Amino acid sequence: MGDMSFDTESIKHLPEQTQEWPGWTEQLQPVPDHGETSYVGRGRLEGKRALITGGDSGIGRATAIAFAKEGADVAIAYLPAEQEDAEETKRQVEAAGRKAVLIACDQRTEQANIDLAQQAVEGLGGLDVLVNNAGYQMAQESLADITDEQLRQTFETNIFAMFNLTRAVLPHLKAGASIINCSSIQAFDPSETLLDYASTKAAINNFTVNLAAQVGSDGIRVNAVAPGPIWTPLQPSTKPSVKDFGMDAPLGRPGQPIEVATAFVYLASDDASYVSGTVLGVTGGKPVF
Repeated sequence: MGDMSFDTESIKHLPEQTQEWPGWTEQLQPVPDHGETSYVGRGRLEGKRALITGGDSGIGRATAIAFAKEGADVAIAYLPAEQEDAEETKRQVEAAGRKAVLIACDQRTEQANIDLAQQAVEGLGGLDVLVNNAGYQMAQESLADITDEQLRQTFETNIFAMFNLTRAVLPHLKAGASIINCSSIQAFDPSETLLDYASTKAAINNFTVNLAAQVGSDGIRVNAVAPGPIWTPLQPSTKPSVKDFGMDAPLGRPGQPIEVATAFVYLASDDASYVSGTVLGVTGGKPVF
């Protein structure tokens, strides 16, 4: 990967900005680097078929683009409100010469995940990789400010959807398949304002380790990636301020989505054939232990 050159300078001093949730990529200043031109594939996922939830923007978009450049066909799940971002991700995947299947859905019910799994399998002709990336967060100053509605949305999106989709996809996975969940630095170093979100990310770590033990005998690997502060539409649509976002990381900046996607590529590839039950931190130096 020595040929890659990510844009890390433009995100060191972010201008103040806000968006309505769920946020849109083109409104970000600066627009994040998803690997559209910076990422160079090496055929490490040739012939694989991947389903990526939350694949319209941010880490999900970067992972879809990187997977496509590595030779994978991709199904992208996203909220109907994010159609515009999803279409751009599809365009990037197809520009890399791979198939893109768009599936608009709200994953907060069991049936939605059963339908999503079926559509992905039919659209791609099977599945080799599942990336549980979709997530919801909304910063609140105190526990009293977290409404029942927010609590349900956070857990239904981050935890219940992951359980339900993984359960629906597992019968379609064969030996050599890979499941990769999106955890967070919040599981290890939680922010006071993200009490409910951080709780779900800690649960994702345990889900990852336990499921890896369950399905290892079937030759299926289960891992997680724990991003630190990454510049995506999630940030200005869920936080009151982004001016100093990521500046407390030891590397002194937030990360670009493509810098996280490289970890998903590794875990999905045969290079990681003996890696399972692991949470891989991509945090700019923040510890994940």
